[in-house]
Amino acid sequence: MPKFNYVAMDSRGKETKGTLEVANQNEAITRLKEMGFFPTKVVEAEKPKEKGAKKGKPAPAAGEKKKGKGININIPFLGGKVGTKVMTAFTRQLATLVDAGLPLLRGMRVLERQERNPTLKQIIGEMAVAIEGGSTFSEALAQHPKVFNRLYVNMVKAGELGGVLEVVLNRLAEFMEKAQKIRGKVKAALFYPVAVLTVATVILGVLMVFVVPRFQAIFSDMLEGASLPGFTRVVLDIANAIKSRTILLFDGPPYVLPGPVIWIIVGIIVVFKLFVRWRKGRWLWDKVKLNMPVFGPVISKVAIARFTRTLGTLVSSGVPILQALTIVKETSGNVVVGEAVSRIHESVKEGDTITAPLDASNIFPPMVVSMVDVGEQTGALPEMLMKIADTYEEEVDNAVSAMTSLLEPVMIVFLAVIVGSIVIALFLPLIDLINRLGSEGEGGGAGE
Repeated sequence: MPKFNYVAMDSRGKETKGTLEVANQNEAITRLKEMGFFPTKVVEAEKPKEKGAKKGKPAPAAGEKKKGKGININIPFLGGKVGTKVMTAFTRQLATLVDAGLPLLRGMRVLERQERNPTLKQIIGEMAVAIEGGSTFSEALAQHPKVFNRLYVNMVKAGELGGVLEVVLNRLAEFMEKAQKIRGKVKAALFYPVAVLTVATVILGVLMVFVVPRFQAIFSDMLEGASLPGFTRVVLDIANAIKSRTILLFDGPPYVLPGPVIWIIVGIIVVFKLFVRWRKGRWLWDKVKLNMPVFGPVISKVAIARFTRTLGTLVSSGVPILQALTIVKETSGNVVVGEAVSRIHESVKEGDTITAPLDASNIFPPMVVSMVDVGEQTGALPEMLMKIADTYEEEVDNAVSAMTSLLEPVMIVFLAVIVGSIVIALFLPLIDLINRLGSEGEGGGAGE
């Protein structure tokens, strides 16, 4: 009868290793569950050839192999990053397989075979090899920090220690799905106005660069040196300035050069990029984003929802509060919010509550502070944080929908004013010409 080596967690989260002599792997898993263990790895003793060499130096060899593969990933796939949608699907599928009772290693192999993303496929294979070599799932995840962030790794680690890996994976999948959902709503809401503005800008550019300047020559021939109306002259001057100074230098050297305005725009973008890379500059920009007139409240609500959902997910998964706050700080996405979380961390470290520094930050509304206070006093902090996240995500959805509804008529009116002004400016000389011809005709008739 074959022997199976296993690694399992007991009810207290302590890791246990041993060997079972059973007919097959499924029987070994069933036996371990009957013994009160949660299996994380069950493999046949004779299968992995590296096991005999493990006592020598298998780990460095595996590490070297992984290192070489990592280099291969980074070059063709831009640093080995995996899209959010792909990661969310992987987490949900793995959670479903583990929750159904499938051993983790077998679940990884199943996902490796069906994965279409080449980067993630290779990473899953490397993690499976690491697990076969004796590493835990969280240790295998930690070897790929560009794909699995600290939040992901620490939640899995807490699930392994608590013997609730399938629960944690389901929470991770829900967390990523909700984050993807709110991100998708914001992108979908902004797509229409951005597309309309882009098309409108292109059309106006064509009008001002190619169409309007040609009317200047037509007007000079028709009016025979007479002065143009003031508004028409303003529009023609703007069109000539855009044509000669913005996009390209048409009247310059034999080859075409970018206009001065293009260089100014490029310079502004470069300076802004350098500014936000500076720590103080990034802080100022994040502060400005939170206090912007229209978009500020939405950005603030997104930050609050992200903070509460991340902290609630970590704490409910068994991650210690101090470690959870450190992870939340690193994943906040906003320096100002990150500094507030850092102050909360220091307060909790000294034995105080979360509420006082949360209130003193002036970022979180009184309702959030009150609900967190109630959660701390009743011992239901994770549940309260999740409720806050749900509330603010719904508010973000409503705010984005309202902003989109407001932007549509504003853009229509703006474009109507711009295009209408151009049309009026081009028709004014024609009206003057018609009036002049009419007055000359009346004068001629009176002379007869």
